[in-house]
Amino acid sequence: MITASRFSSGMSSALDEDTRATLDAGRETAGAMLRAAQKDLQKVFIFFLIGFLGTFYALRLYVWDFLKRVTRAQMSAGVSGDVSIIAQTPFDVILLQAKIGLVVGVVLALPVFLYFSRDALVERGLWPSSPVPVWQLVLIFLGMVTLFVLGVAYGYFVFFPFTFAFLAQNAIAAGFSPTYSIVKWAQFIFLLTASFGLASQLPLAMTGLSYAEIVPYETFRDKWRHAAVGVFAVGALFTPPDPFTQIMWAIPVLALYGVSLYLAKIVTTARRGSEKMDVAASVRAHWNVIAGVGVVGALLVYAFFERGGVGYVNDGLAAIGSDYVILAPSSTALLGGYVLLAGVAAAIVAVGYFVYHDLDDLAVVEAGVGDPSKIDLADLDADGVRAAPPEVFGALSEDEAMAAAGDALDAGERAKAQAIIDRFDEDGDSGGDGTDGAAAPAESEAATAAESGGSIGDRFSRASSTFFDEFGDDEESGGDSDAADGDESEFEGYYTDIAFILDSITSRAFRIVGLFMLVLAGTFGWLYTGGIKRVYEDFLSRLPAQVTPEEVLNVVALHPMEALVFEVKFSTIVAGIVTAPVLAYYAWPALRERNIIRQRQRAVFLWTGALAAGLIGGFALGYSTIAPGIISWLVNDAVQANMVIAYRITNFFWLIFFTTAGIGILADVPILMILLNSAGVSYRSMRGRWREVTVGVLAFAALFTPADVLTMFLVTIPLMAAYGIGLGVLFVVTLGGRRDLAPPRSVDA
Repeated sequence: MITASRFSSGMSSALDEDTRATLDAGRETAGAMLRAAQKDLQKVFIFFLIGFLGTFYALRLYVWDFLKRVTRAQMSAGVSGDVSIIAQTPFDVILLQAKIGLVVGVVLALPVFLYFSRDALVERGLWPSSPVPVWQLVLIFLGMVTLFVLGVAYGYFVFFPFTFAFLAQNAIAAGFSPTYSIVKWAQFIFLLTASFGLASQLPLAMTGLSYAEIVPYETFRDKWRHAAVGVFAVGALFTPPDPFTQIMWAIPVLALYGVSLYLAKIVTTARRGSEKMDVAASVRAHWNVIAGVGVVGALLVYAFFERGGVGYVNDGLAAIGSDYVILAPSSTALLGGYVLLAGVAAAIVAVGYFVYHDLDDLAVVEAGVGDPSKIDLADLDADGVRAAPPEVFGALSEDEAMAAAGDALDAGERAKAQAIIDRFDEDGDSGGDGTDGAAAPAESEAATAAESGGSIGDRFSRASSTFFDEFGDDEESGGDSDAADGDESEFEGYYTDIAFILDSITSRAFRIVGLFMLVLAGTFGWLYTGGIKRVYEDFLSRLPAQVTPEEVLNVVALHPMEALVFEVKFSTIVAGIVTAPVLAYYAWPALRERNIIRQRQRAVFLWTGALAAGLIGGFALGYSTIAPGIISWLVNDAVQANMVIAYRITNFFWLIFFTTAGIGILADVPILMILLNSAGVSYRSMRGRWREVTVGVLAFAALFTPADVLTMFLVTIPLMAAYGIGLGVLFVVTLGGRRDLAPPRSVDA
């Protein structure tokens, strides 16, 4: 029998010394925290209990009704009547409330536990100490809470109503019932709520990082394009896969990024200045302008309410189908309050503006008026770079010069990028003593360039040529002998082949990606505008008469995004199938050069025709016979038991896909293997690589099928069975691999 101590020592021996030390320190710290807070654990548990029970009953009494009202806020009466929220099991609601209450209770109790265990953390130097005054920490905390509330409010009063109305209308237009599972519906809402709350912290995060110089302000400023792409990428993860909702998520975040960038510039300027921010001095210097801005802001709000602005806004909201209305102040006192708040807000904005400009002017004076080394290359154009004094480039490092040139290239200013490189080569660190190097002998320059890899300009101009271009030149001179000697490992050989093929189609990537996106967008647009409903109705017409959809067979959406996700996945598969022949056409020369295939480029058309025939034939057979027969057989059991079937959209349509297009794909597998053998891929190679094929099929099934293990194996097993049939056919055709369909490969001397 293995004791716990032996097992623990065995596990410890499998870890390196640093990992064991870290784990031991963590266990010791956790034990010390528990001992330090032992007498106060009852108080911690009380906070946990308050959070758990309070959330449990708040969900039951108020939150569910509020979330339902938010879900239906922008739906028409007809759409709202078709939307229902169901519990799939008897325990769904109570378990969901318990899970949410558990999370809230832990979040509420954790700070209390840390506070009572602070003595143990102080002894180990883990308790944070900050010179920041308490009142500033309180302001930061209040700012975080305020921003979080504003982000969540935008989600619940703007984003969610429009999004749910759009998703429900899309499902109904496709002929499905938006019957949401309470678990999936709640997860969708809370995930997006968290995303809005976290995204709203962007101003504080960027300002704090810039002030502490963890991430310089210049990085946020220069990489705004990357930030915009990142915002849309995160929006694609959190929101439904349609442009409307992604834009509704991304636009406020991008606006926050702009505001945060301005705030980061203010605090960075104050941080780098030698004097502290003097708000009072700035107010005294510009009090008349600040007061004027406040008065103008107050007058604008007063004119908005008194000159019919409320009516214009409500008419605009009604024009876009919104039920929201703006209410005018019900009393003169309330109107005065609005006007006063508007004036104060405008004055505060003006104060911030003048404080920043005073700090900016101070920083310029302290840096030294006319100091050439303080010139920012980002503010210059190509002519300005060429005319800049040498001190600008003498103060730059090589990495900084390359970064500035890269930023110019990202902005589409190639001439400016080249000018930066030329000036750095001339006047920067590589320029030596600051002379242009004209007096140096050519031989010395060549020797120096050869030793250092050339000037930065040479290396920058060579950046467009890839490693595999140079590798190809080397291979022409000695690659065959290296391969003959067997110096290259098997993995390196695969990597080289794949990289060489990918590099060969790089110049055609725009056409390939363009075709892929065009087909994807066209297929998605057709499905989205009613194509999926037409397919659904046509397929139902092929089922037996005793299967009445209104009484027996229903297709429902358990998740708000379920219909859209299926449409995107199906469109991606269609785009991949259509793009594959074009990709093969452009990659064919590289495949021939690497001795992977033997046939010429025009054989692509033969391959496309053969595979298309197999796919279309299998699809016709599956759609007309196999799929209706399987679904009828499944439904008949429910009909005989007097049950009503409610298929999920994804399960129902993937079943149709697997029994229609899937038959064609299965038929194409042996055809493709025969074609590959005729192109030079040997039978023995395909038989020996069945493990790699299995992994690839599993990866395909994980990406393009519903995310569950059973479906992955339901896809993988038939495909691998078809692969086995293909191997059997090839075994017969090639006489056990002794005579492949392609001529034997010649061996170069």
